[in-house]
Amino acid sequence: MQVLLLQLGIIALLTAAGTVAAIQTARSTGVSHARAQTLALAETLAASPGIADAVTGPAPTARLEPMATSVQKAAGVDFVVVMSPAGIRFTHPTPSEIGRHYIGDTAPALAGQPFSETYTGTLGPSVRSVAPIYTADGRTIVGLVSVGITLERLSSIVHRELPLFLATAVGAVALVGLGSWGVSRRLRKQTLGLGPQEITRLYEHHDAVLHAMHEGLLVLDRHRRVLLANDEAVRLLGLAGDPSGRPVGALGLDPALAALLSAGHEAHDETHLAGDRVLAVNQSPARRDGRVLGTVTTLRDHTELRALAGELDSARGFAAALSASAHEAANRLHTVVTLIELGRAQDAVKFATAELAASQQLVDRLLDAVGDPAVVALLLGKVSQAAEQGVELSVGDDTAAPDLAVETRDLVTILGNLIDNAVEAALAAQPPRRVAVSLRAVDGEVELRVADSGAGIDPERVQDLFTRGWTTKNEAGHGIGLALVRQSVTRNGGTVAASHDAALGGAALTVRLPVAAPVR
Repeated sequence: MQVLLLQLGIIALLTAAGTVAAIQTARSTGVSHARAQTLALAETLAASPGIADAVTGPAPTARLEPMATSVQKAAGVDFVVVMSPAGIRFTHPTPSEIGRHYIGDTAPALAGQPFSETYTGTLGPSVRSVAPIYTADGRTIVGLVSVGITLERLSSIVHRELPLFLATAVGAVALVGLGSWGVSRRLRKQTLGLGPQEITRLYEHHDAVLHAMHEGLLVLDRHRRVLLANDEAVRLLGLAGDPSGRPVGALGLDPALAALLSAGHEAHDETHLAGDRVLAVNQSPARRDGRVLGTVTTLRDHTELRALAGELDSARGFAAALSASAHEAANRLHTVVTLIELGRAQDAVKFATAELAASQQLVDRLLDAVGDPAVVALLLGKVSQAAEQGVELSVGDDTAAPDLAVETRDLVTILGNLIDNAVEAALAAQPPRRVAVSLRAVDGEVELRVADSGAGIDPERVQDLFTRGWTTKNEAGHGIGLALVRQSVTRNGGTVAASHDAALGGAALTVRLPVAAPVR
């Protein structure tokens, strides 16, 4: 309503200004028209036949007055005055003024130049024109003709047109006001009845909420262009600048995530990759009055959660391995005690140290062969976990990487995911279930190779192996490990390849990383 009243006020003000300008223009036009009319009439009358003879002949007033009166009435002017070169009037609308001196300028006309002026004479202010009367040979000026229209008459003409001006102004205000009311009503309908203040307050609140959200929010229109992306969405997706108005395909996203956003279908806690981040993605179509307006997508960073979940799985595996080791240790202890009770002390010592020596030999070998303690701990833990699940995990004798110049976090991610996938593949196959791991530093590269005794990899599916979501399981949440491997390898400027392992009969995954990791 405030906007409508403001519009009406502006319209009324502009209309009033326009009306005043129109009236002033009408007056100015009337004066200009009067100048042209009186000047043309004065020149015509001055050049009419017989007027020069009447001016110079006897009784000029008697001869000229009827002519002047006739022209005055016919032309609708206020006065026609014929005078001598000295300015003595021969005619005038007021008889008492005949014979008196003309009031006004006559010098230009006496110089042979007809002219117009606005002057105040006996009839009041008027627009008048003066023209010279020449003899028949055109050499001598024998008189002057002055024709004039009073300003009062001009004002009365404008006043007669004033009601039309006012009616036009009122009509314009009514018409434009009606249009403004219609526009205002439609605008309020489109803004759901919210006024400017409400819209401003709503925008400020929404903007504050969007910037304060710890979840990424991405809003796409029906044409899959970005309408809105809050700060967290820009950060999680690694977007450069404001993505508003850009199509999904131009954002440089992971193909699987780009495909989901382009499709626009519903998604609930789907796991996707964005750079080195693992995101939980939820997507729902936005509808209004049965029409799909676009989609609303929320993004949550599950990178740390995935890491914690992996650590938890490792801890559970260690716990299970420790539990199994405790049972095994108890059995061994009973065996040692029984041997001692039987008087076989030498055999008891030999039995107790045999297993310890084998375990310690693996630890010592890994510590000598691999320079990174975290990688050694990972390998030892995976050996115990695999053994608990009935899988024999062996670390090859050719393992030799005492000085690893690759980030420990990336090595753990790559090696841990490769071993986990290999163990799962071996578990899905028939016994014997085995996994072989080797880690070497050769030719300026770090080579990691993990082979298993599983069913192997279909050659036609090798290209899909490292794609997010590809898995041999029919379970949600899988298919992310090898995709993370590919990302970590790519980020470090390395390569990853899949092949068939002749010794174990399953798949073999080989990763090569440059010793000097690229600067990021």
